[in-house]
Amino acid sequence: MIRTKMKELIKWKKSKNRKPLMLRGARQVGKTWLMKEFGENFYENYAYINFDNNERMKSLFEGNFDIERLIMALQIESGTRISSENTLLIFDEI
Repeated sequence: MIRTKMKELIKWKKSKNRKPLMLRGARQVGKTWLMKEFGENFYENYAYINFDNNERMKSLFEGNFDIERLIMALQIESGTRISSENTLLIFDEI
């Protein structure tokens, strides 16, 4: 199962017209682990942001959608430098 899902993620990454990806499924089945493993193995960096009980991140997306402000806040929260070419953004528990 893990290899099948990882293959699907690799196919998504290679797609030229890819859109944001949403993983859905039951709780505690390994979605977060899979995404972190994918980010670690197939990207230079990955930035993991968990929105569960994180009012700072929830409020970040209210109002102004200035990209530079959003990226700066996500970098601070995740402790990861975000680059559009080689960073996977993982938003968990949105």
